Amino acid sequence: MTAAPEAQSPPVPEGHVRLTVDGVEVDAPKGELLIRTAERLGIVIPRFCDHPLLDPAGACRQCLVDVEVNGRPMPKPQASCTITVADGMVVRTQKTSEVADKAQQGVMELLLINHPLDCPICDKGGECPLQNQALKHGRADSRFRDTKRTFAKPVPISSQVLLDRERCVLCQRCTRFSKQIAGDPFIELLERGAVQQIGIAEQQPFQSYFSGNTIQICPVGALTSAAYRFRSRPFDLVSTAGKCEHCASGCDLRNDWRRGSVMRRLAGNDPEVNEEWICDKGRFAFRYASTGDRITRPHVREGGELRPASWTEALRVAADGLTAARGARGAGVLPGGRLTLEDAYAYSKFARMALGSNDIDFRARPHSAEEERFLTAQVVGTGPDTGVTYRDLEQAPAVLCVAFEPEEESPIVFLRLRKAARTGTTQVFHLGQWMSPGVEKTTTIMHDGGPRTTGALVRCAPGAEARGLRELPDDVLQALSSPGAVLLVGERAASVPGLPSEVLRTASRTGARVAWIPRRAGERGALEAGALPGLLPGGRPVGDPAARAEVERAWDAALPAAPGRDTTAILRAAAAGELSGLVVGGVDPDDLPDPALARRALAAADIVVSLELRPSGVTEFADVVLPIAPTAEKSGSYLDWEGRRGEFGTTLDGTSAVPDCRVLDTLAVEMDVDLFTQTPAAAGRELDRLGRFGGARAAPPEDEPDAPPVLGPGQALLATWHQLLDNGSLQDGEPDLAGTARRRAAALSPRTAERIGLGPGQQVEVRTATGAVALDPQLTEMPDDVVWLPTNSGRSKVLRHLAAGHGSPVELTAVTPLRPANGHADSAVAGNGGGA
Repeated sequence: MTAAPEAQSPPVPEGHVRLTVDGVEVDAPKGELLIRTAERLGIVIPRFCDHPLLDPAGACRQCLVDVEVNGRPMPKPQASCTITVADGMVVRTQKTSEVADKAQQGVMELLLINHPLDCPICDKGGECPLQNQALKHGRADSRFRDTKRTFAKPVPISSQVLLDRERCVLCQRCTRFSKQIAGDPFIELLERGAVQQIGIAEQQPFQSYFSGNTIQICPVGALTSAAYRFRSRPFDLVSTAGKCEHCASGCDLRNDWRRGSVMRRLAGNDPEVNEEWICDKGRFAFRYASTGDRITRPHVREGGELRPASWTEALRVAADGLTAARGARGAGVLPGGRLTLEDAYAYSKFARMALGSNDIDFRARPHSAEEERFLTAQVVGTGPDTGVTYRDLEQAPAVLCVAFEPEEESPIVFLRLRKAARTGTTQVFHLGQWMSPGVEKTTTIMHDGGPRTTGALVRCAPGAEARGLRELPDDVLQALSSPGAVLLVGERAASVPGLPSEVLRTASRTGARVAWIPRRAGERGALEAGALPGLLPGGRPVGDPAARAEVERAWDAALPAAPGRDTTAILRAAAAGELSGLVVGGVDPDDLPDPALARRALAAADIVVSLELRPSGVTEFADVVLPIAPTAEKSGSYLDWEGRRGEFGTTLDGTSAVPDCRVLDTLAVEMDVDLFTQTPAAAGRELDRLGRFGGARAAPPEDEPDAPPVLGPGQALLATWHQLLDNGSLQDGEPDLAGTARRRAAALSPRTAERIGLGPGQQVEVRTATGAVALDPQLTEMPDDVVWLPTNSGRSKVLRHLAAGHGSPVELTAVTPLRPANGHADSAVAGNGGGA
């Protein structure tokens, strides 16, 4: 008999190599780390320093394996987290090799020489990789009997991050994350040899917006959270998936809770959005819902004072007042920009059906009619299948940020831009005023060999961004003309006349794609839900009869045909007595372009119904206050800036709090209208059935930029935007987080400082007819006759005290600050001649 021929192995795919791991033949991409190949086979190799999103370090040596190359064994075990696969390589892990197993046990024994056995009190106990791997891959006893090394503890890395040095195994995850991912290399390895340890530079404190990630990726409990330290045990916690409510990044996160309280938040794993990272605001700013001033009962104003009332009474008073307002001069709706998609839909439906009005606008910030046309024509109706995505940013040859500060306004977009710049695939350009920390960290990447330029700042005066786009340097225009280039537009574009239109013209002449990135988490969803005066749900223009008819059939109601007023027009009408009522959902008057106008409008309205979580600037004017549920106590979804829908469930069940959509549904019933938005699920299903508008999009805006203002003696142009950590009420209850906020200073050029006679120890005072803000100076390279202030940080409350915005002319002088009793000069602010 003839022997059967041996089966031929399939050819190796192009770009791959073939190797054997624990007796299993496998094809792996060239350049893949050996530890990743093993993971794909389901073989878990113990490790501490390795992390899939960090560059390899080979620091801990726990992942040693036995390797043969070309039939010859390597002289000693190799770190599988640093060695790449090779054709014909034979690898034996601890599962099949006594050499690898002994090496791993020896490394574990060395790591535990000085590591304290304090698992019962360690925050990491119960979820600790060192604890788990010591049991699985370590020895049952230790040969070392000497006294363990100790340090003073804890060492404050920042006000939020604390270090227990004796637990550290020098894996360098924290230092690599800070340097590579966040671009904040303030935490570093100090000393050498046996005394090597983690620390910070004396004159450079660790004030990173992403410091909490070092706590989560620390494999041994050396880095702990000041807010969470010793508060609970991991095995006492219940975990619920959630979505961040702070910005439009759309981060996936995990709420860990017990006994009716959220104890901590961790980053979830969403490779398409936030990967495994979240910013410190998303991680730590969640205790606003458990502060002592939480509104838990309805209130009704009686005799000039708010008093607690039953839901029945409060809803009846609100319904009667709004019914009267509808029959008189009408009512406007200001839902704010922090709503879930389902709640925003309920506001949109309530305005049209219960109030019979298109006077609704979610934009509780500076805005414009040009911006509304831009959003209607360019943004609404797009999503991950049709619009720009995170992956597009990572693969884009060039990205230009226009009126957008990524690190402050959308931190995960910032991280993705840094990642793209680090890999060398993307040039990141910024059209703005000065080299802020976020701009610097995306245009200059620090490597071991020194800084590498990966982009540039195109300087222009505040308010002149539209003209700056027309006059972009040739190299920037050429980069934007490459296929896949992206223009990122922030909410500040609404403050610059002609800028949204110029963005579209620039996209047309270069072929670049456009993405709008709002600052608040609910704005993208509110746009889709039709919470704009000229827009119905699904991107249907109010003025389009066919589009309006689709909604009328779905809602079984006749809708107003004329577009309504925007936020500013609603407030002006209310202040002038042209509107009788206001329904307000979590809007802070100080966020609006004219806070004084907002307060006049609230005071003049016949009926003000406020849906609130905690007292705000609206509460003192409200006739009825209806409490609503925070994110942790309701379900729903957010649309991130991509248009990607992120759903989340209720974390804390059993509370009496109800979502906005149910409050509005019950209020509408009292007004003899059925909204059918009793639950977020019901509201979401109805919006999904309604779908997106299939007709033609609205015409894009074609506005021209205004002429530059003529500055008088002593005047300058104001540049301003929000810092990530500022005076926002959702950050209340977190003093440790507040301690990591960036320095509040007035940025200006040396020449401008010289012009106003700024001397040592003096502050920069920025003044308008409304008031003044004085801050310590920060001299930097920027256009002359320009000053930058944080919009709402510390005592720098630009909108409230200056009633000015980005690009406004202001008076600029040097002043000597008054020294308070503690000896530290604080920012001096005055409004209308008085202290604030």
